Amino acid sequence: MNIAVAVDGSESALRATQHALMLVQYLPETHLEIIFVTDFSKVEDERLLSQSPKNLAAYQKKNIQPVVKLAREAGVEPKVTLLKGQTGPAIIKYVNASEVDQLILGSRGLTAFKGLIFGSVSEKVVKRMSCPVTLVK
Repeated sequence: MNIAVAVDGSESALRATQHALMLVQYLPETHLEIIFVTDFSKVEDERLLSQSPKNLAAYQKKNIQPVVKLAREAGVEPKVTLLKGQTGPAIIKYVNASEVDQLILGSRGLTAFKGLIFGSVSEKVVKRMSCPVTLVK
């Protein structure tokens, strides 16, 4: 079984990762994949990230490192997938084209205020996903 957790550096993403790790530890032959999407339109200094691979790598590492550390402390070596684009559509396209059996998401990301106005990423993803999705509060 392949379980993917989409993360964005938020507390909600950490809770989603903890839930995913619990499943991975209790289900035999289950693998964990961590998905992180760099959405240049939502990054404060998108110009710096898009022009410098070093800055982009540092930004991604800052957001992914806590969940990778959490997984390794639990004895799980995760696969890390880095995507670029709009968060919701990038997750949908990637997971629907992959062999992911279950996707786990936090219900509130870093852009909670924007989510109230434009609709949350988790809501958009759930509607368009071909595999089961678990939302973690």
